[in-house]
Amino acid sequence: MNPAIVGVGTSGFGRFPTERIESLAWTAVIEALDDAGLTPSDIDAAYVGSVFGPPGIANRVLAGVGLAGIPVYRIEAACASGTVALHEAQRAVRTGVHRRVLAVGVEQLSVVFDGPIVPEPTDPEGRAGLALPALYAMQANRYLDAHGLDASVLAHIAVKNKFAGSLNPRAHLGGTPPSFEQVLASRPIAGPLTLLQCCPMTDGAAAVVVGVDTDPGAVPFLASSFVSGPMWDAAGDEPWSMRTVAAAAANVWEQSGRGPEDVDVAEMHDAFTIGEILTTEALGLAAPGTAGDLAGSGETALGGRRPINPSGGLLSRGHPLGATGLAQAAELVWQLRGAAGPRQVEGARVALLETMGGGAAGVDGNACVVALLGAPS
Repeated sequence: MNPAIVGVGTSGFGRFPTERIESLAWTAVIEALDDAGLTPSDIDAAYVGSVFGPPGIANRVLAGVGLAGIPVYRIEAACASGTVALHEAQRAVRTGVHRRVLAVGVEQLSVVFDGPIVPEPTDPEGRAGLALPALYAMQANRYLDAHGLDASVLAHIAVKNKFAGSLNPRAHLGGTPPSFEQVLASRPIAGPLTLLQCCPMTDGAAAVVVGVDTDPGAVPFLASSFVSGPMWDAAGDEPWSMRTVAAAAANVWEQSGRGPEDVDVAEMHDAFTIGEILTTEALGLAAPGTAGDLAGSGETALGGRRPINPSGGLLSRGHPLGATGLAQAAELVWQLRGAAGPRQVEGARVALLETMGGGAAGVDGNACVVALLGAPS
């Protein structure tokens, strides 16, 4: 069977420390089922992505909406947890194992962390106290030096994504978008990254129903690839995790018979500004050393030739780890259906989704999923 997304839903994104984590997921699941025109009894299996959710979170979420007695799988793949859940859901439909599958992602970081996420303390990065902003800052410095660029080029990513986020009523950081100068002048976090170049610690949930491409309003999968990182020896020229992203992208281009030039809109991992820059180039959507300038020229902004992160991305919508990939998928479904409101990318027919999860020492990223979606027939 040819898999397709037939329903999407999300909670709002923000900090909700007094709310039950399950209730965030229930909001997203109910919206996704309603969008698909289905009831819980129509679902054959479920995949739930969560990194820091408590034990049993998958079953409690599903039982709360009347889903029980079906196969339930919890997936943890760092920031890619929700997208791996989506990949496995579409694979189950594609192979005929199930007819309709629910993918859910949920996270409540406000009750787990007081500050940035620090790698596992038994890993070298954790022992050195290198929180994730510092690790991304090291990537940024390497990139800027390799291409002879000024650090200000990074701010273009934040400007365009926060403008898009200001148009997204579900975003964690909406409101008035900052100027280029305000991004650069915001509080230093880990040089050259400033506060407005870092994603917030966000609570939220997202859900996707995967069916077949003959279902009403179906957004078909043109391709989907899930790749785990190879061993990382730090000897290559590519920054950390980019080999993994490029490998997943190569699989998608081969599966679909399409290439980067066919993409109309993309949602990708931009936990920090340098993340979007490196990923855009690893996917082949920009030549090496050019992604920041493309954002500054407006080419990858709303209204440009190929908008990236019209939802506001992780920088603005927020980054509830387990939910992030499914929130990206929801945005792209709205885009392909022409239902994204003021964020709508006109004429969008092919959409690219990418989420990379990292954090385990010794490998070039824990996991990466790249998927290509097409507009409804």
